[in-house]
Amino acid sequence: MSLAGSLFAAEPLLYQTSPQYRAMETSGLAEGLAVAGPIISIFGAINSAIGTYYAAESQKTQLQQQAQNQRFAAEMARINQRGAAFTATQIGRAGQQQIGRYTMGAGQQRAGTQAALAARGATLGAGTAGEIVGSMDVIKEIDVLSMDAATVRAQEAAKMQAFNLGTQAMMADISARNIQATAGTIYPGMQLGTSLLTSAADIGGMWARNKRIEELLAGVSTQRF
Repeated sequence: MSLAGSLFAAEPLLYQTSPQYRAMETSGLAEGLAVAGPIISIFGAINSAIGTYYAAESQKTQLQQQAQNQRFAAEMARINQRGAAFTATQIGRAGQQQIGRYTMGAGQQRAGTQAALAARGATLGAGTAGEIVGSMDVIKEIDVLSMDAATVRAQEAAKMQAFNLGTQAMMADISARNIQATAGTIYPGMQLGTSLLTSAADIGGMWARNKRIEELLAGVSTQRF
């Protein structure tokens, strides 16, 4: 190979190792990063915004379901409250019927005892006969008072249960309204826009930094030339 041919073949290698080539290579790399960086950031921002949207949508749906559950609990509590109130009424009626049956039976027993005593020649209202009849009246009154007290206790217990169930229904309604109000403050579309705006500001700052770096690299390359 001639000397001219050798010099011509070595010229690209000398050019690639020259400072000017290295400066151009560095500048090209910076330009590539400056272009690829914002593009990657844009895709990342879109994915992040979509994730933010569906996260907000999921949170809103969960809150709405919780509010629905609380409304259902309130309705069930009101149904049970009406059942407890009805039970209290039925207990009162059953107690009065029981007392009525007992009083009637005690009256029949008293009359039968008086008839038996009279048949034996006892004087009613005096002596042993009077004491027997009087003790029967006392026992009847004690039994009636006991049955009435038991009826009142059972009835009050049912009324208290109805009151507690009504309180539970009221609290569940309040909780449902509060949860529904919280769900109403969540706007997935707004959070999507906020995420995109925030990401856009970050991307703009990155682009400005990359542009500044590119200008600095270009200035350094010019000084080397």
